[in-house]
Parts: sequence; structure tokens; C-alpha cells
Amino acid sequence: MSVLVGKKAPSFSAEAVINGKEIVENFSLDQYIGKNPVVFFFYPKDFTFVCPSELHAFQSALAEFEARGAKVVACSTDTPESHWGWLQVPKNKGGIEGITYPIVADTTKTISEAFGVLAGEYEYDMEGSLVASGPMIAYRGLFLIDKEGTVMHQVVNHFPLGRNVDEAIRMVDALQFHEENGEVCPANWTKGQEGMKDTFEGVAQYMSAN
Repeated sequence: MSVLVGKKAPSFSAEAVINGKEIVENFSLDQYIGKNPVVFFFYPKDFTFVCPSELHAFQSALAEFEARGAKVVACSTDTPESHWGWLQVPKNKGGIEGITYPIVADTTKTISEAFGVLAGEYEYDMEGSLVASGPMIAYRGLFLIDKEGTVMHQVVNHFPLGRNVDEAIRMVDALQFHEENGEVCPANWTKGQEGMKDTFEGVAQYMSAN
């Protein structure tokens, strides 16, 4: 599993479902470069149990991300038709009806592999046949990508462990605070609190004041 922090986010072009209903071709995160930070998250599979709780949690917080100019994009290794079908199922029946942010279809597994979150590997057996070890679906990876296309934060959870959407918002706030003020964010920093200058003197002043 690779660490992408500090590196350019892998570029891709794939089918996606946007606005909860429309399948589009050639969807890419490159459209946001120079414009918006992106919270790009992977989930394992459509029509499962923990996944809809996360998808709906991001939808519930979508206005918070949008108020910060941040885009939210989801991805799994399912087909676009599977995404579309799940989007037609009501929330109270285990579906994700009402999700409006894009959901990318990584049917070739190449996006998950490029971001280092693919659970499993391709290999060839003794007969030369291509086989897979592992489920070949994505772990619960989340990547905060800045306006320049650089990964600034990543977290990867195993399948049973759902993520904290409030923490994703906090990371967007921390990134924007640093970009706007040139200061760094100490442990447990939240929006509205002071940062610290990235020097020994700045750290000493912060620690003495807190």
C-alpha cells in the first residue's frame, strides 16, 4: 500500500454517475485542478451495509464541504450500472437514493490500484492464466487533494471500520487555514482556533499560551 501524501494524485478518466442519475464518460478529478480541493473517497461495494452509512454521511455534510469550496467524489470497483441501480433504492431500504455527488466506477480496478487501496493482487498461475488473490475491491481510503492536485492527507480503513466525516471536514479546514495563514495546525486543532508558526519560537509561544 503506497503513501501518496506530498505527491500528485494519480490521474484517471472513467465512467461515473453524477447528480444521482446521469452516467457520464471520461470523468476525471483533473477538472478541479486550480479550482477546488477534493475529498476523494473509496468504499468497498455497492449494496452492502457500512458503505451506505458513509455515503449518506458525506451527503448530509455536503453543504459543509461546499461552503469551503471543496468537492466530494466517491469511488468503488462496481460498474456504473450498479451505482445507478443502488441510487434508485430508497435509504430506508438500504439504498443510496439522494446522493448527489459523483460516484466513479473503477471497473478496471486501476484507480484503486493507483491510489494504493486495492485489496488483492493480480497474478499468473502455473498455466499462465490470470488469477486474483484477495477480493479485488477497495479499502475505505480517503484522500484530501489540494487545488494543485497534490495529496495532502490520506487515511485508509479496513472494510469493517467506517470513517468519521467530521474529521474529513476538519482536515479541509486545516488545509485552508495553512494555505491562508502560512501557519501550521497543532494536535486537535479545529476551525476558529489559533495555529502556530512553523519555527521553534512559534511553537514555544503557542505552547506557553495554551
